[in-house]
Amino acid sequence: MPQTGHLCNLCRIDVDNLCVQRDGSVLLQDVSVHMHCGQLTALIGENGAGKTTFVHALLSQIAYSGQIRHLDEQGRMLSRILTGYVPQYLDFDREMPVSVLDFLAANMTRRPVWLGVGAKTRARCHAVLESVKAEHLVRTRLGALSGGELQRVLLALALTPEPDLMILDEPVSGIDANGLRMFLETVSSLHQKRHMAVLIISHDLALIQKYADHVVLLDRQILAQGTPGEVFASAAFSRVFGREAAG
Repeated sequence: MPQTGHLCNLCRIDVDNLCVQRDGSVLLQDVSVHMHCGQLTALIGENGAGKTTFVHALLSQIAYSGQIRHLDEQGRMLSRILTGYVPQYLDFDREMPVSVLDFLAANMTRRPVWLGVGAKTRARCHAVLESVKAEHLVRTRLGALSGGELQRVLLALALTPEPDLMILDEPVSGIDANGLRMFLETVSSLHQKRHMAVLIISHDLALIQKYADHVVLLDRQILAQGTPGEVFASAAFSRVFGREAAG
């Protein structure tokens, strides 16, 4: 059976006064966000608001000023955390004869998959697929998956090894309603049971309202943050998305 309890030491991620500049332009200014384990934080805003820049800073992929601290329950700094990442889409040749098992196994072991998948690796693949309700896809060709099925496989990949922080970058674009419901229910269950911090970037406001614990409205700086109800009722939200969206 897959693991149901997350054993990391991480309690929260504190982002304080984060600033990013590039070629004289301010991409982020004085952004402060606290993300807690067991909580789903949603980052919303228009295109160009700095959401991707924020993620790159979290992953230390770009230079920034300010502080990003990973803290345990006693408030002590952690030197490193494990981060899982689910992209908006995966660019690959859909005609490749690669199964879901091959795809996951190739990322779990150095053994070439054409030599066969070992019993332990096979068991790990089955367990992580079961945790995202996708074990039945294990022998399916990767290119034959629907959008929702592929996103659940990518979620399974991001769970190996099990992360402290999961980042979902527009993970539900192009997924049908049934696939969307299954994916989000799976994510919601995972972050609560495994007590991981989850950051989701999404333009789907209905999704955010239903599943997020904490919402951050960004436009190079924070315009509003709080519960979905608080942010959606804010004047800043109405200015960005219009009164109809706020209602």
